[in-house]
Amino acid sequence: MKCIRCGTDNKLKDRTANQGRCKNCRHPFVFEPTTMGKYKITDPMFAKAITDLSLDNTLFFTPKQLFYLLDNRLRGKSFTVAGFIFIYIFFSIWTTGFIGSILASFIGDISFITVLAFYNLWCIFYLFNQSKSTKNNNKARRKASRMAIVLGIIIIAGGIFISVSPPISIIKSLVVFTIATGMGSLSIYFGMTQVKKTGINQELLFDQITFQRWLDRWQEINGSIEKLLPSPREQISPVRINPDVTAYSFDRLVVCDSSNIAQILIANNFHFENNCAILSITGYPQSIFEITMQMLRRNPNLQVYALHDCSPRGLSLVNRLRSSPQWFANTNIAIIDIGLTPSQIIATKRGIFIQSTEDSARAAKELPPEIRQSLSNKEIQWLELGNFVELESFTPKRLIQVLNRCILRTNNFADEDNNFVTIDDTSGDMYLVQSFG
Repeated sequence: MKCIRCGTDNKLKDRTANQGRCKNCRHPFVFEPTTMGKYKITDPMFAKAITDLSLDNTLFFTPKQLFYLLDNRLRGKSFTVAGFIFIYIFFSIWTTGFIGSILASFIGDISFITVLAFYNLWCIFYLFNQSKSTKNNNKARRKASRMAIVLGIIIIAGGIFISVSPPISIIKSLVVFTIATGMGSLSIYFGMTQVKKTGINQELLFDQITFQRWLDRWQEINGSIEKLLPSPREQISPVRINPDVTAYSFDRLVVCDSSNIAQILIANNFHFENNCAILSITGYPQSIFEITMQMLRRNPNLQVYALHDCSPRGLSLVNRLRSSPQWFANTNIAIIDIGLTPSQIIATKRGIFIQSTEDSARAAKELPPEIRQSLSNKEIQWLELGNFVELESFTPKRLIQVLNRCILRTNNFADEDNNFVTIDDTSGDMYLVQSFG
């Protein structure tokens, strides 16, 4: 493992002999991958995740965004084509030779073909399980699916080669060809049915308590992470703002269902670049919430963008904005639901981290009628399975890109690409963005 300070490569014996420090500069290592079990993290891997998430230290991010990024990268390493090919070739030779030799004294030469057949059958089901595993990300699952197709072709080709090779008998040749064709076709079928599947739930590889321990240790040894955001401060006391400033308003408002997402956008100056106020439904930032709302109400052409998790709680955001007197009840303000919505998740072809819990399923079944009527039956079924997606599973870059695109498209609601769907509402215009980015 390379030292992040001086770049010196330290083998395990070097790290052990130097009590977990670099043999060159004596800088301590935060992680020791040999003691971490199946999912291993190294100091360079952690440092690269921070660099990539912050776009070379240009964007602020939350601890949870780093948590999701690390989890996703570990999933990408859980199945590799090169690793499978090496293991497949090695154990094809070793298993066939060793176990086949033992069985040869009981069933003859056919033992080698029998052992090879059972080994390949095990590989087929291993790849099938990897292609639908909640421990893998979408990319790793697709790799396993494609590998199953390749394995099927190899099995069929191998079966044909063995069946025509002398001095095998006609009966044995027919049996080998039939078995190989059947197994190969099964493998190809499994691969073809799984390769295009998206929207599979994922299970976290480590919990947030473990991650927080890693993060605390990292900052203890390497210093504070410059672009890592602290918890949003609940500053209740209003701040004084120049009256000349409050005489103006904003063209747009982004309302988030969590203060963390609002904090990400504000910290990365999204509001300055888009003449856009940013608030959370919880009233963050508290110190300027009331004065900002006063300024916003001065603009009858205000456009409001709702940005939320794809969860029962998040999907309540638009209804709350439309019905709450604190927000925009009894007004004709246009509200655009950016997402996340179940329809966006179901339609997407990109990897999205979908989770599922009983609590979320219970909350979905308790959604009030006014929210349920805005969802399709397919969306309601998806939610009632306990599925949900958090916005913090996306990087700051992607969140900002999605918002920028939506603002550009909503300059004119008559969008030629039909990216918006109008939702009937007697108190004002409501729009749903059909895709998330």
